[in-house]
Amino acid sequence: MKNNHYILGLSITYHDPAIAIMNSQGEVLFAEASERYLQLKRGLNNEPDNLFRIGDLVREYCTAPSSITVALNWQKKRPFYEHFCTFTNYFTPQGLMRPRFSKRATFLEKYKIFHMLACQTQAMKTGGINTVRMLRDLFPGCKVNFQYYDHHTTHAAMACYSSPFTEAACVVVDSYGERGSMAFYRYIDGKIVLHKQLSGIESLGFFYMKLTELCGFDWMKGEEWKVMGLAAYGTFDKKIYQIFSTMIRAEGLALQQDITSVRNGLRKLEDLFKRCEPLDAADLAYTGQYFYSQLLLNLLNQYYSKGYSKNLVISGGCALNSVFNGKVTQKTGFNKVYIPPAPADDGTALGAAFLAVDTPQNLQCGLNATVLSPYLGSSISSSTLERLVRYGKGLHARQLKNGLYEETAKLLVAGKLVGWVQGRAEFGPRALGNRSILADPRYSGMKEKINSTVKFREEFRPFAPSILHEYGEQYFENYVETPYMERALRFRDSMTQAVPAVVHVDNTGRLQSVTRDRNEKFYDLISAFYQLTGVPIVLNTSFNVMGKPIVHSIEDAVSVFLTSGLDALVIEDYIFCKPEK
Repeated sequence: MKNNHYILGLSITYHDPAIAIMNSQGEVLFAEASERYLQLKRGLNNEPDNLFRIGDLVREYCTAPSSITVALNWQKKRPFYEHFCTFTNYFTPQGLMRPRFSKRATFLEKYKIFHMLACQTQAMKTGGINTVRMLRDLFPGCKVNFQYYDHHTTHAAMACYSSPFTEAACVVVDSYGERGSMAFYRYIDGKIVLHKQLSGIESLGFFYMKLTELCGFDWMKGEEWKVMGLAAYGTFDKKIYQIFSTMIRAEGLALQQDITSVRNGLRKLEDLFKRCEPLDAADLAYTGQYFYSQLLLNLLNQYYSKGYSKNLVISGGCALNSVFNGKVTQKTGFNKVYIPPAPADDGTALGAAFLAVDTPQNLQCGLNATVLSPYLGSSISSSTLERLVRYGKGLHARQLKNGLYEETAKLLVAGKLVGWVQGRAEFGPRALGNRSILADPRYSGMKEKINSTVKFREEFRPFAPSILHEYGEQYFENYVETPYMERALRFRDSMTQAVPAVVHVDNTGRLQSVTRDRNEKFYDLISAFYQLTGVPIVLNTSFNVMGKPIVHSIEDAVSVFLTSGLDALVIEDYIFCKPEK
Protein backbone atom coordinates (compact mmCIF):
# COMPACT_ATOMS: atom_id res chain seq x y z
CA MET A 1 0.00 0.00 0.00
CA LYS A 2 1.32 3.42 -0.95
CA ASN A 3 2.32 5.58 1.99
CA ASN A 4 -0.02 8.56 1.59
CA HIS A 5 0.79 10.78 4.54
CA TYR A 6 -1.06 14.01 5.28
CA ILE A 7 -0.90 16.68 7.94
CA LEU A 8 -3.96 18.32 9.48
CA GLY A 9 -3.13 21.53 11.31
CA LEU A 10 -5.72 22.67 13.84
CA SER A 11 -6.00 25.99 15.61
CA ILE A 12 -7.76 24.91 18.78
CA THR A 13 -7.75 28.39 20.28
CA TYR A 14 -11.21 29.25 21.60
CA HIS A 15 -11.31 32.20 19.19
CA ASP A 16 -10.44 32.10 15.48
CA PRO A 17 -10.33 28.29 15.16
CA ALA A 18 -9.09 27.05 11.79
CA ILE A 19 -7.98 24.00 9.86
CA ALA A 20 -5.14 23.48 7.37
CA ILE A 21 -4.34 20.41 5.28
CA MET A 22 -0.91 19.63 3.80
CA ASN A 23 0.69 16.69 2.07
CA SER A 24 3.97 15.21 3.25
CA GLN A 25 5.97 17.42 0.85
CA GLY A 26 4.72 20.56 2.57
CA GLU A 27 2.26 21.58 -0.16
CA VAL A 28 -0.68 23.47 1.31
CA LEU A 29 -3.88 21.88 0.04
CA PHE A 30 -6.42 23.82 2.10
CA ALA A 31 -6.54 26.43 4.85
CA GLU A 32 -9.58 28.23 6.21
CA ALA A 33 -10.92 29.79 9.40
CA SER A 34 -13.96 28.02 10.82
CA GLU A 35 -15.92 31.27 11.02
CA ARG A 36 -16.48 31.10 7.27
CA TYR A 37 -18.20 27.71 7.27
CA LEU A 38 -20.09 28.48 10.48
CA GLN A 39 -20.90 32.06 9.45
CA LEU A 40 -20.21 33.00 13.07
CA LYS A 41 -17.80 35.89 13.59
CA ARG A 42 -14.50 34.59 14.98
CA GLY A 43 -16.04 31.15 15.59
CA LEU A 44 -15.96 31.75 19.34
CA ASN A 45 -15.97 28.56 21.42
CA ASN A 46 -16.35 26.33 18.37
CA GLU A 47 -14.05 23.51 17.37
CA PRO A 48 -12.01 23.89 14.17
CA ASP A 49 -12.87 20.40 12.93
CA ASN A 50 -16.65 20.57 12.83
CA LEU A 51 -17.88 16.97 12.87
CA PHE A 52 -19.53 17.12 9.47
CA ARG A 53 -17.12 19.55 7.84
CA ILE A 54 -13.97 17.59 8.64
CA GLY A 55 -15.25 14.47 6.89
CA ASP A 56 -15.94 16.38 3.69
CA LEU A 57 -12.52 18.04 3.74
CA VAL A 58 -10.57 14.84 4.35
CA ARG A 59 -12.44 13.08 1.54
CA GLU A 60 -11.71 15.98 -0.82
CA TYR A 61 -8.05 16.64 -0.05
CA CYS A 62 -6.61 13.38 1.36
CA THR A 63 -6.43 10.57 -1.20
CA ALA A 64 -6.53 7.16 0.51
CA PRO A 65 -4.48 8.34 3.52
CA SER A 66 -2.36 5.67 5.17
CA SER A 67 -1.28 7.99 7.98
CA ILE A 68 -2.24 11.44 9.25
CA THR A 69 -0.47 13.73 11.68
CA VAL A 70 -2.79 16.05 13.56
CA ALA A 71 -0.73 19.13 14.48
CA LEU A 72 -2.10 21.43 17.18
CA ASN A 73 -1.18 25.00 18.03
CA TRP A 74 -0.81 24.66 21.82
CA GLN A 75 1.49 22.55 23.96
CA LYS A 76 -0.12 19.55 25.61
CA LYS A 77 1.76 20.13 28.86
CA ARG A 78 0.11 23.12 30.45
CA PRO A 79 1.60 25.73 32.82
CA PHE A 80 1.16 25.21 36.55
CA TYR A 81 -1.15 28.22 36.94
CA GLU A 82 -3.76 26.62 34.64
CA HIS A 83 -3.80 23.41 36.71
CA PHE A 84 -4.07 25.48 39.88
CA CYS A 85 -6.98 27.54 38.53
CA THR A 86 -8.78 24.40 37.40
CA PHE A 87 -8.27 22.73 40.80
CA THR A 88 -9.56 25.78 42.67
CA ASN A 89 -12.62 26.07 40.39
CA TYR A 90 -11.64 29.48 39.03
CA PHE A 91 -12.62 28.22 35.56
CA THR A 92 -16.29 27.80 36.47
CA PRO A 93 -19.26 30.20 36.35
CA GLN A 94 -19.17 30.34 40.16
CA GLY A 95 -15.45 31.00 40.10
CA LEU A 96 -15.82 33.97 37.77
CA MET A 97 -18.24 35.58 40.24
CA ARG A 98 -15.77 35.60 43.13
CA PRO A 99 -15.44 39.11 44.62
CA ARG A 100 -11.64 39.05 44.44
CA PHE A 101 -11.95 39.15 40.66
CA SER A 102 -13.02 42.77 40.85
CA LYS A 103 -9.37 43.84 40.98
CA ARG A 104 -7.13 43.92 37.94
CA ALA A 105 -3.94 41.97 37.40
CA THR A 106 -3.43 43.61 34.03
CA PHE A 107 -5.35 45.84 31.59
CA LEU A 108 -8.33 43.45 31.62
CA GLU A 109 -10.39 42.55 34.67
CA LYS A 110 -9.57 39.20 36.21
CA TYR A 111 -12.93 37.65 35.36
CA LYS A 112 -12.30 38.38 31.68
CA ILE A 113 -8.84 36.83 31.85
CA PHE A 114 -10.18 33.73 33.62
CA HIS A 115 -13.04 33.45 31.14
CA MET A 116 -10.52 33.35 28.29
CA LEU A 117 -8.40 30.78 30.08
CA ALA A 118 -11.45 28.66 30.93
CA CYS A 119 -12.59 28.68 27.31
CA GLN A 120 -9.08 27.86 26.13
CA THR A 121 -8.73 24.99 28.59
CA GLN A 122 -12.00 23.49 27.37
CA ALA A 123 -10.99 23.89 23.72
CA MET A 124 -7.72 22.01 24.31
CA LYS A 125 -9.46 19.12 26.06
CA THR A 126 -11.40 18.17 22.95
CA GLY A 127 -9.01 19.39 20.25
CA GLY A 128 -9.02 16.87 17.40
CA ILE A 129 -11.69 14.58 18.77
CA ASN A 130 -13.99 15.15 15.79
CA THR A 131 -11.12 14.47 13.39
CA VAL A 132 -10.42 11.09 14.98
CA ARG A 133 -14.12 10.21 15.04
CA MET A 134 -14.49 10.81 11.31
CA LEU A 135 -11.19 9.18 10.35
CA ARG A 136 -12.25 6.00 12.14
CA ASP A 137 -15.39 6.00 9.99
CA LEU A 138 -13.84 6.96 6.67
CA PHE A 139 -10.35 5.39 6.82
CA PRO A 140 -10.33 2.79 9.62
CA GLY A 141 -6.84 1.57 8.68
CA CYS A 142 -5.30 5.05 8.74
CA LYS A 143 -2.73 5.63 11.47
CA VAL A 144 -3.22 8.88 13.38
CA ASN A 145 -0.70 10.59 15.62
CA PHE A 146 -0.85 13.92 17.42
CA GLN A 147 1.83 16.61 17.67
CA TYR A 148 1.53 19.58 20.02
CA TYR A 149 3.54 22.76 19.55
CA ASP A 150 4.33 25.89 21.49
CA HIS A 151 1.72 28.49 20.57
CA HIS A 152 4.07 31.33 19.67
CA THR A 153 6.27 28.99 17.66
CA THR A 154 3.26 28.10 15.49
CA HIS A 155 2.77 31.84 14.88
CA ALA A 156 6.44 32.11 13.93
CA ALA A 157 6.27 29.07 11.64
CA MET A 158 3.25 30.43 9.77
CA ALA A 159 5.11 33.67 9.10
CA CYS A 160 8.65 32.42 8.45
CA TYR A 161 7.81 29.45 6.22
CA SER A 162 5.35 31.49 4.14
CA SER A 163 7.74 34.41 3.68
CA PRO A 164 10.05 35.13 0.73
CA PHE A 165 13.06 35.20 3.08
CA THR A 166 15.74 32.58 3.63
CA GLU A 167 16.78 34.32 6.85
CA ALA A 168 15.05 36.86 9.09
CA ALA A 169 14.43 38.15 12.57
CA CYS A 170 10.96 37.11 13.71
CA VAL A 171 8.82 38.77 16.38
CA VAL A 172 5.51 37.36 17.63
CA VAL A 173 3.27 39.96 19.29
CA ASP A 174 0.16 38.49 20.87
CA SER A 175 -2.24 38.83 23.77
CA TYR A 176 -0.80 35.74 25.44
CA GLY A 177 0.73 32.34 24.78
CA GLU A 178 1.69 29.57 27.16
CA ARG A 179 3.57 31.91 29.52
CA GLY A 180 3.76 35.38 28.02
CA SER A 181 2.70 37.72 25.26
CA MET A 182 5.77 38.03 23.01
CA ALA A 183 8.55 35.93 21.58
CA PHE A 184 11.67 36.71 19.53
CA TYR A 185 13.09 34.21 17.04
CA ARG A 186 15.81 33.81 14.42
CA TYR A 187 14.88 32.20 11.13
CA ILE A 188 17.91 30.74 9.36
CA ASP A 189 18.67 27.68 7.21
CA GLY A 190 15.03 26.56 7.34
CA LYS A 191 15.03 26.52 11.14
CA ILE A 192 13.19 28.68 13.66
CA VAL A 193 15.35 29.30 16.73
CA LEU A 194 13.97 30.93 19.87
CA HIS A 195 15.97 33.92 21.08
CA LYS A 196 13.76 35.09 23.93
CA GLN A 197 10.23 34.47 25.12
CA LEU A 198 8.54 36.85 27.53
CA SER A 199 6.92 35.42 30.63
CA GLY A 200 4.34 37.26 32.68
CA ILE A 201 1.03 38.98 32.15
CA GLU A 202 2.41 42.17 30.56
CA SER A 203 0.91 42.38 27.09
CA LEU A 204 0.57 44.84 24.25
CA GLY A 205 -2.36 42.73 23.08
CA PHE A 206 -4.17 43.22 26.39
CA PHE A 207 -3.38 46.93 26.20
CA TYR A 208 -4.99 47.24 22.78
CA MET A 209 -7.98 45.15 23.84
CA LYS A 210 -8.61 47.55 26.72
CA LEU A 211 -8.11 50.54 24.42
CA THR A 212 -10.83 49.03 22.21
CA GLU A 213 -13.18 48.88 25.20
CA LEU A 214 -12.39 52.44 26.26
CA CYS A 215 -13.28 53.67 22.76
CA GLY A 216 -16.68 51.99 23.07
CA PHE A 217 -16.02 48.87 20.98
CA ASP A 218 -15.91 45.13 21.68
CA TRP A 219 -12.62 43.26 21.27
CA MET A 220 -14.38 39.89 21.58
CA LYS A 221 -16.04 40.73 18.26
CA GLY A 222 -12.69 41.71 16.79
CA GLU A 223 -13.43 45.43 16.75
CA GLU A 224 -9.84 46.56 17.17
CA TRP A 225 -10.14 47.52 13.49
CA LYS A 226 -12.50 50.29 14.51
CA VAL A 227 -9.89 51.84 16.81
CA MET A 228 -7.39 51.99 13.94
CA GLY A 229 -9.92 53.68 11.70
CA LEU A 230 -11.07 56.09 14.39
CA ALA A 231 -7.51 57.06 15.37
CA ALA A 232 -7.06 59.00 12.12
CA TYR A 233 -9.77 61.44 13.23
CA GLY A 234 -8.02 62.30 16.50
CA THR A 235 -5.01 64.22 17.71
CA PHE A 236 -2.33 63.61 20.30
CA ASP A 237 -3.50 64.12 23.89
CA LYS A 238 -0.58 64.65 26.26
CA LYS A 239 -2.58 63.85 29.41
CA ILE A 240 -3.81 60.54 28.02
CA TYR A 241 -0.29 59.67 26.88
CA GLN A 242 1.10 60.38 30.34
CA ILE A 243 -1.48 58.07 31.88
CA PHE A 244 -0.53 55.28 29.47
CA SER A 245 3.19 55.83 30.01
CA THR A 246 2.88 55.16 33.76
CA MET A 247 1.19 51.81 33.11
CA ILE A 248 3.58 49.88 30.91
CA ARG A 249 6.99 50.46 29.33
CA ALA A 250 9.54 48.65 27.20
CA GLU A 251 12.94 47.79 28.68
CA GLY A 252 15.31 45.98 26.37
CA LEU A 253 13.36 43.03 24.98
CA ALA A 254 10.86 43.05 27.81
CA LEU A 255 7.74 44.81 29.03
CA GLN A 256 7.45 46.21 32.54
CA GLN A 257 4.04 46.94 34.06
CA ASP A 258 2.99 48.90 37.13
CA ILE A 259 -0.31 47.37 38.23
CA THR A 260 -1.15 50.22 40.62
CA SER A 261 -0.76 52.73 37.80
CA VAL A 262 -2.82 50.48 35.55
CA ARG A 263 -5.69 50.41 38.04
CA ASN A 264 -5.58 54.14 38.78
CA GLY A 265 -5.07 55.17 35.15
CA LEU A 266 -7.87 53.04 33.80
CA ARG A 267 -10.21 54.36 36.47
CA LYS A 268 -9.52 57.89 35.24
CA LEU A 269 -9.96 56.97 31.58
CA GLU A 270 -13.14 55.00 32.23
CA ASP A 271 -14.64 58.02 34.00
CA LEU A 272 -13.62 60.32 31.13
CA PHE A 273 -14.95 58.18 28.31
CA LYS A 274 -17.95 56.52 29.93
CA ARG A 275 -20.91 56.39 27.51
CA CYS A 276 -19.22 58.64 24.95
CA GLU A 277 -19.99 58.51 21.23
CA PRO A 278 -17.28 56.90 19.06
CA LEU A 279 -16.05 60.13 17.48
CA ASP A 280 -15.71 61.64 20.97
CA ALA A 281 -13.03 58.99 21.61
CA ALA A 282 -10.96 59.89 18.55
CA ASP A 283 -8.16 61.54 20.58
CA LEU A 284 -8.07 58.50 22.86
CA ALA A 285 -7.81 56.19 19.84
CA TYR A 286 -5.07 58.31 18.25
CA THR A 287 -3.04 58.57 21.44
CA GLY A 288 -3.47 54.89 22.27
CA GLN A 289 -2.38 53.86 18.77
CA TYR A 290 0.59 56.20 19.00
CA PHE A 291 1.60 54.87 22.44
CA TYR A 292 1.27 51.26 21.26
CA SER A 293 3.38 52.03 18.19
CA GLN A 294 6.13 53.73 20.20
CA LEU A 295 6.42 50.77 22.58
CA LEU A 296 6.56 48.22 19.79
CA LEU A 297 9.02 50.25 17.73
CA ASN A 298 11.26 50.44 20.79
CA LEU A 299 11.20 46.64 21.10
CA LEU A 300 11.83 46.11 17.37
CA ASN A 301 14.78 48.48 17.37
CA GLN A 302 16.23 46.69 20.39
CA TYR A 303 15.97 43.39 18.53
CA TYR A 304 17.43 44.87 15.35
CA SER A 305 20.49 45.96 17.36
CA LYS A 306 21.31 42.27 17.89
CA GLY A 307 22.42 42.24 14.26
CA TYR A 308 20.65 39.02 13.27
CA SER A 309 19.06 40.24 10.05
CA LYS A 310 17.79 43.23 8.09
CA ASN A 311 14.67 41.21 7.24
CA LEU A 312 11.82 41.18 9.73
CA VAL A 313 8.85 38.83 10.04
CA ILE A 314 5.97 39.83 12.34
CA SER A 315 3.18 37.51 13.45
CA GLY A 316 0.62 37.15 16.22
CA GLY A 317 -2.72 38.92 16.57
CA CYS A 318 -1.08 42.33 16.91
CA ALA A 319 0.40 41.93 13.43
CA LEU A 320 -3.06 42.81 12.10
CA ASN A 321 -2.37 46.43 13.07
CA SER A 322 -1.91 47.68 9.52
CA VAL A 323 -1.45 51.29 10.65
CA PHE A 324 1.64 50.26 12.62
CA ASN A 325 2.90 47.84 9.95
CA GLY A 326 3.14 50.62 7.39
CA LYS A 327 5.69 52.50 9.52
CA VAL A 328 8.13 49.73 10.44
CA THR A 329 10.68 50.14 7.66
CA GLN A 330 10.67 53.92 8.13
CA LYS A 331 11.05 53.82 11.92
CA THR A 332 13.41 50.86 12.44
CA GLY A 333 16.63 49.57 10.91
CA PHE A 334 14.87 46.70 9.14
CA ASN A 335 14.89 47.00 5.34
CA LYS A 336 12.12 44.51 4.55
CA VAL A 337 9.08 43.41 6.54
CA TYR A 338 6.80 40.44 5.91
CA ILE A 339 3.43 39.88 7.58
CA PRO A 340 1.52 36.73 6.52
CA PRO A 341 -2.10 36.81 5.30
CA ALA A 342 -3.34 35.16 8.52
CA PRO A 343 -1.05 36.32 11.35
CA ALA A 344 -3.64 35.76 14.11
CA ASP A 345 -4.64 32.43 15.61
CA ASP A 346 -6.36 31.13 12.48
CA GLY A 347 -2.92 31.16 10.86
CA THR A 348 -1.44 28.93 13.56
CA ALA A 349 -3.33 25.98 12.06
CA LEU A 350 -1.01 26.28 9.07
CA GLY A 351 1.95 27.10 11.34
CA ALA A 352 1.44 23.88 13.28
CA ALA A 353 1.19 21.94 10.01
CA PHE A 354 4.45 23.48 8.77
CA LEU A 355 6.19 22.38 11.98
CA ALA A 356 4.98 18.82 11.50
CA VAL A 357 6.65 18.47 8.08
CA ASP A 358 9.58 16.06 8.37
CA THR A 359 12.05 18.35 6.60
CA PRO A 360 10.88 21.95 7.11
CA GLN A 361 14.05 23.35 5.55
CA ASN A 362 12.75 22.06 2.21
CA LEU A 363 9.60 24.16 2.47
CA GLN A 364 9.47 26.95 -0.07
CA CYS A 365 6.53 29.04 0.98
CA GLY A 366 4.30 25.97 0.98
CA LEU A 367 3.29 26.49 -2.65
CA ASN A 368 6.70 27.05 -4.28
CA ALA A 369 5.88 30.73 -4.75
CA THR A 370 7.67 33.91 -3.77
CA VAL A 371 5.16 34.31 -0.97
CA LEU A 372 2.27 32.16 0.19
CA SER A 373 -0.88 32.37 -1.89
CA PRO A 374 -3.80 33.43 0.32
CA TYR A 375 -6.32 31.66 -1.94
CA LEU A 376 -6.41 28.43 0.02
CA GLY A 377 -10.03 28.21 1.19
CA SER A 378 -13.26 26.79 -0.12
CA SER A 379 -14.43 26.90 -3.72
CA ILE A 380 -17.90 27.84 -4.87
CA SER A 381 -20.23 24.92 -5.59
CA SER A 382 -20.85 24.65 -9.35
CA SER A 383 -24.08 22.72 -8.79
CA THR A 384 -25.43 25.45 -6.50
CA LEU A 385 -24.49 28.06 -9.10
CA GLU A 386 -26.42 26.10 -11.72
CA ARG A 387 -29.46 26.00 -9.41
CA LEU A 388 -29.24 29.75 -8.85
CA VAL A 389 -29.29 30.33 -12.60
CA ARG A 390 -32.22 27.94 -13.02
CA TYR A 391 -34.39 29.02 -10.11
CA GLY A 392 -33.36 32.62 -9.42
CA LYS A 393 -36.27 33.86 -11.51
CA GLY A 394 -36.28 37.36 -10.06
CA LEU A 395 -32.69 38.01 -11.15
CA HIS A 396 -31.31 38.92 -14.54
CA ALA A 397 -28.49 36.40 -15.18
CA ARG A 398 -25.91 36.59 -17.96
CA GLN A 399 -23.08 34.15 -18.58
CA LEU A 400 -20.07 35.78 -20.18
CA LYS A 401 -17.41 33.39 -21.37
CA ASN A 402 -15.71 36.43 -22.85
CA GLY A 403 -15.93 40.04 -21.82
CA LEU A 404 -16.66 39.43 -18.13
CA TYR A 405 -14.02 41.88 -16.93
CA GLU A 406 -15.01 44.62 -19.36
CA GLU A 407 -18.71 44.32 -18.48
CA THR A 408 -18.00 44.33 -14.75
CA ALA A 409 -15.72 47.35 -15.16
CA LYS A 410 -18.54 49.16 -16.99
CA LEU A 411 -20.85 48.49 -14.03
CA LEU A 412 -18.28 50.00 -11.68
CA VAL A 413 -17.82 53.05 -13.89
CA ALA A 414 -21.61 53.50 -13.87
CA GLY A 415 -21.49 53.79 -10.08
CA LYS A 416 -22.79 50.28 -9.36
CA LEU A 417 -21.81 48.29 -6.27
CA VAL A 418 -20.64 44.82 -7.24
CA GLY A 419 -20.26 41.63 -5.24
CA TRP A 420 -17.34 39.67 -6.72
CA VAL A 421 -16.95 35.92 -6.03
CA GLN A 422 -14.23 33.96 -7.82
CA GLY A 423 -12.19 30.81 -7.26
CA ARG A 424 -11.04 29.81 -3.80
CA ALA A 425 -11.66 31.92 -0.71
CA GLU A 426 -8.90 33.88 0.98
CA PHE A 427 -7.17 32.51 4.09
CA GLY A 428 -7.06 35.32 6.61
CA PRO A 429 -9.41 38.15 7.58
CA ARG A 430 -9.14 40.28 4.43
CA ALA A 431 -10.91 40.06 1.09
CA LEU A 432 -8.22 40.01 -1.58
CA GLY A 433 -10.28 39.91 -4.74
CA ASN A 434 -12.03 36.54 -4.48
CA ARG A 435 -14.77 37.36 -1.94
CA SER A 436 -15.00 41.13 -2.34
CA ILE A 437 -17.41 44.02 -2.74
CA LEU A 438 -16.06 46.39 -5.38
CA ALA A 439 -16.79 49.99 -6.34
CA ASP A 440 -15.41 52.97 -8.24
CA PRO A 441 -12.96 54.86 -5.98
CA ARG A 442 -13.18 58.14 -7.93
CA TYR A 443 -16.27 59.49 -6.16
CA SER A 444 -16.05 60.74 -2.58
CA GLY A 445 -19.67 59.82 -1.86
CA MET A 446 -18.99 56.16 -2.59
CA LYS A 447 -17.64 55.53 0.92
CA GLU A 448 -20.82 56.78 2.59
CA LYS A 449 -22.98 54.90 0.08
CA ILE A 450 -21.36 51.55 0.87
CA ASN A 451 -21.29 52.11 4.63
CA SER A 452 -24.96 53.08 4.75
CA THR A 453 -26.50 50.73 2.15
CA VAL A 454 -24.32 47.61 2.17
CA LYS A 455 -21.97 47.30 5.13
CA PHE A 456 -24.27 49.09 7.61
CA ARG A 457 -21.33 50.28 9.67
CA GLU A 458 -19.78 53.44 11.14
CA GLU A 459 -19.00 56.31 8.81
CA PHE A 460 -15.40 56.69 10.04
CA ARG A 461 -14.25 53.29 8.79
CA PRO A 462 -12.20 53.39 5.56
CA PHE A 463 -12.17 51.18 2.48
CA ALA A 464 -9.15 49.60 0.84
CA PRO A 465 -7.55 50.42 -2.51
CA SER A 466 -6.62 47.40 -4.61
CA ILE A 467 -3.98 48.65 -7.03
CA LEU A 468 -2.12 47.16 -9.96
CA HIS A 469 1.34 46.62 -8.52
CA GLU A 470 3.18 48.38 -11.35
CA TYR A 471 1.44 51.66 -10.47
CA GLY A 472 2.15 51.52 -6.73
CA GLU A 473 5.04 53.98 -6.81
CA GLN A 474 2.90 56.46 -8.72
CA TYR A 475 0.20 56.55 -6.04
CA PHE A 476 1.95 55.87 -2.69
CA GLU A 477 4.90 57.31 -0.81
CA ASN A 478 7.55 54.77 0.23
CA TYR A 479 5.67 52.13 -1.73
CA VAL A 480 6.39 48.47 -1.05
CA GLU A 481 4.52 45.53 -2.49
CA THR A 482 1.65 44.71 -0.14
CA PRO A 483 -0.10 41.52 -1.29
CA TYR A 484 -2.34 40.90 1.76
CA MET A 485 -3.56 44.41 2.72
CA GLU A 486 -1.19 44.03 5.65
CA ARG A 487 -0.05 47.65 5.89
CA ALA A 488 -1.36 51.17 5.41
CA LEU A 489 0.74 53.55 3.34
CA ARG A 490 0.42 57.26 2.65
CA PHE A 491 -0.99 58.41 -0.66
CA ARG A 492 1.01 60.96 -2.61
CA ASP A 493 -0.64 64.35 -2.22
CA SER A 494 -1.03 64.64 -5.98
CA MET A 495 -3.15 61.46 -6.11
CA THR A 496 -5.64 61.87 -3.28
CA GLN A 497 -8.23 63.68 -5.40
CA ALA A 498 -8.12 60.95 -8.05
CA VAL A 499 -9.44 58.24 -5.69
CA PRO A 500 -11.08 59.99 -2.71
CA ALA A 501 -13.27 57.01 -1.75
CA VAL A 502 -10.21 54.98 -0.68
CA VAL A 503 -8.17 57.79 0.91
CA HIS A 504 -8.59 57.83 4.69
CA VAL A 505 -8.84 61.12 6.54
CA ASP A 506 -5.08 60.97 7.29
CA ASN A 507 -4.28 60.43 3.58
CA THR A 508 -3.44 56.74 4.03
CA GLY A 509 -4.83 53.60 2.47
CA ARG A 510 -4.59 49.96 3.54
CA LEU A 511 -3.70 48.79 0.07
CA GLN A 512 -3.54 45.51 -1.75
CA SER A 513 -0.89 45.14 -4.46
CA VAL A 514 -2.39 43.05 -7.27
CA THR A 515 -0.28 41.10 -9.75
CA ARG A 516 -1.38 38.79 -12.53
CA ASP A 517 0.62 35.84 -11.21
CA ARG A 518 -1.13 36.03 -7.81
CA ASN A 519 -4.69 36.67 -9.00
CA GLU A 520 -5.18 36.73 -12.76
CA LYS A 521 -8.92 37.38 -12.73
CA PHE A 522 -8.77 40.27 -10.28
CA TYR A 523 -5.81 41.75 -12.12
CA ASP A 524 -7.67 41.61 -15.43
CA LEU A 525 -10.74 43.26 -13.90
CA ILE A 526 -8.71 46.16 -12.50
CA SER A 527 -6.91 46.43 -15.84
CA ALA A 528 -10.27 46.70 -17.62
CA PHE A 529 -11.30 49.43 -15.17
CA TYR A 530 -7.99 51.21 -15.85
CA GLN A 531 -8.60 51.09 -19.59
CA LEU A 532 -11.94 52.87 -19.08
CA THR A 533 -10.87 55.42 -16.47
CA GLY A 534 -7.10 55.79 -16.42
CA VAL A 535 -7.19 54.80 -12.73
CA PRO A 536 -5.47 51.48 -11.82
CA ILE A 537 -7.35 51.14 -8.51
CA VAL A 538 -10.71 49.76 -7.42
CA LEU A 539 -12.34 50.11 -4.03
CA ASN A 540 -12.27 46.69 -2.34
CA THR A 541 -14.00 45.67 0.86
CA SER A 542 -14.95 42.29 2.28
CA PHE A 543 -18.12 40.65 1.03
CA ASN A 544 -20.13 40.77 4.24
CA VAL A 545 -22.21 43.04 6.41
CA MET A 546 -20.95 44.36 9.74
CA GLY A 547 -20.78 41.70 12.42
CA LYS A 548 -20.77 38.75 10.00
CA PRO A 549 -17.85 36.85 8.47
CA ILE A 550 -17.02 37.06 4.78
CA VAL A 551 -19.48 35.00 2.74
CA HIS A 552 -18.74 31.30 2.44
CA SER A 553 -21.35 29.88 0.08
CA ILE A 554 -23.47 31.04 -2.84
CA GLU A 555 -26.40 31.14 -0.45
CA ASP A 556 -24.47 33.56 1.79
CA ALA A 557 -23.56 35.76 -1.18
CA VAL A 558 -27.13 35.87 -2.50
CA SER A 559 -28.45 36.67 0.96
CA VAL A 560 -26.19 39.73 1.26
CA PHE A 561 -26.95 40.69 -2.35
CA LEU A 562 -30.72 40.64 -1.85
CA THR A 563 -30.77 42.30 1.57
CA SER A 564 -28.42 45.17 0.83
CA GLY A 565 -27.80 47.92 -1.69
CA LEU A 566 -25.57 45.83 -3.94
CA ASP A 567 -26.47 46.33 -7.61
CA ALA A 568 -24.78 43.32 -9.18
CA LEU A 569 -23.37 39.96 -8.15
CA VAL A 570 -20.62 38.32 -10.18
CA ILE A 571 -20.03 34.63 -9.45
CA GLU A 572 -17.41 32.99 -11.66
CA ASP A 573 -18.49 33.94 -15.22
CA TYR A 574 -22.10 34.88 -14.38
CA ILE A 575 -23.37 38.41 -13.74
CA PHE A 576 -26.60 38.67 -11.74
CA CYS A 577 -28.49 41.96 -11.57
CA LYS A 578 -31.61 42.96 -9.72
CA PRO A 579 -34.73 43.89 -11.67
CA GLU A 580 -34.93 47.55 -12.61
CA LYS A 581 -37.27 49.53 -10.37
